[in-house]
Amino acid sequence: MRKLTGILLIDDDETTNFLNQRLLERMDVAENIRTFVNGKQAFDYLYNVGNNNYERSSKEYFQPELIFLDINMPVMDGFEMLDLYERLNKSFRDKIIMVVLTTSNHPQDMQSVKKHAAEYLTKPLTAEKVDALLKKYLDKEITTKN
Repeated sequence: MRKLTGILLIDDDETTNFLNQRLLERMDVAENIRTFVNGKQAFDYLYNVGNNNYERSSKEYFQPELIFLDINMPVMDGFEMLDLYERLNKSFRDKIIMVVLTTSNHPQDMQSVKKHAAEYLTKPLTAEKVDALLKKYLDKEITTKN
């Protein structure tokens, strides 16, 4: 079973990032997982990866295939990050599944996410939600390790 190259977790709540990272590590679905606490940090990272502005030997940088993005964050929120993300090279973005992961059930938020062609999931992240995403986009079911 193929593992994803990498996953980014972008949420200002470090506990949420920690729990989501633990879940994904237990599921063993990715070679790399990296966390960010605001959209600006994540966008800067994606900009550098997308433009090959990093040391190739560094384990800190990788092409993510899946991104979980919170909406409400300081510095740069999820919607601002999505707006900038769409300016990145399309061939780079085409390799990434973008998922907004939020506590919000507000219809306006859901509509805004649709215009960005991103998935919309409500917290908490679960193994079932991850499996459904991977099956939908990769046409493969990744089974959870116990």
